[in-house]
Amino acid sequence: MSTNQYHEPADELSAETRTFARMITSLQEECEAINWYQQRISVEPDPEARSIMEHAQQEEFLHFSMDLEFLLRRHPKWRVAAKNVLFQDGNIVDNAEKGEEEEEKVD
Repeated sequence: MSTNQYHEPADELSAETRTFARMITSLQEECEAINWYQQRISVEPDPEARSIMEHAQQEEFLHFSMDLEFLLRRHPKWRVAAKNVLFQDGNIVDNAEKGEEEEEKVD
């Protein structure tokens, strides 16, 4: 199934940019799937069905993480920003501001 993921003519975009767009789309789709499972899990009364949905949602977490890691490895500024926010203790906004300062140092 094709999606309209480009805002510029696709034939004018580099292969790298088209791959980036595909991975962003994949990341968005994984987010949607995680959300859909969360909603289903929250209303499912049958424990066995809920357990299956929770297992499926865990797979979506993994797929999301893989997509994100792919993107972070190819975009150094994004990686620096993420490293200062993700898995860090303290105030999220303060960590983000530190990340912005360090991001400015990356070419």
